[in-house]
Amino acid sequence: MIRVLAIADEIDRRLTVPRMREIAPDLVVACGDLPFEYLELVSSAVNRPLLFVPGNHDPDLSRMRDPFTAVGVGPAIRLPDFESMYDHGERPRGGTNIDGKIHEEKGLVFAGLGGSIRYRQGPNMYTEEQMRRRVRRMVRRARWRRRSVDVVITHSPPRRLGDGVDDAHRGFESFHTLIERLHPRLLLHGHVHPHGVHRPDRVVDGTRIVNVIPYTVLEV
Repeated sequence: MIRVLAIADEIDRRLTVPRMREIAPDLVVACGDLPFEYLELVSSAVNRPLLFVPGNHDPDLSRMRDPFTAVGVGPAIRLPDFESMYDHGERPRGGTNIDGKIHEEKGLVFAGLGGSIRYRQGPNMYTEEQMRRRVRRMVRRARWRRRSVDVVITHSPPRRLGDGVDDAHRGFESFHTLIERLHPRLLLHGHVHPHGVHRPDRVVDGTRIVNVIPYTVLEV
């Protein structure tokens, strides 16, 4: 079993460094909208890998140089280092952004889709059609790898499964397709603040959907 500390959206003052070390997670997962300095603190406090996706209040991490553009001339032509292509300070040090990717860690396969429904101009926001295309690409990647996905990490929830009534917190209809095609054990999300009200987990087609705000400990 892998113990996962999942965090999103709110800094919980009760999650102190001693408490983090008492939890002793094998992995930290962040579902968006937390300061990157805080993500670095949590990851370094427990000395474990950090996987994250961006939320709608996070900076645009897609602004990077073309990874397929050669650098140099003559026989010295080379490809740039992927880890150096982000602007300095625009991602948590030591963290792995899995937005739009499939990533294996600690023997588990994760799929990540960050962002929210587009309700204004800004980064990490998508129309339903844009997210539907992202879901289709994710499903193709999973099939190409011929690996089942254990955990899906998103910022927003699926539509009508823990989302809000206002436009800004509406979930994605296309996430239902994601669940149907990938059959993950867990879908972890943030974005919809509980405001002190218990939000029960949902189970759809064997997938447990968990709002992790402010933090949740899971055994996978």
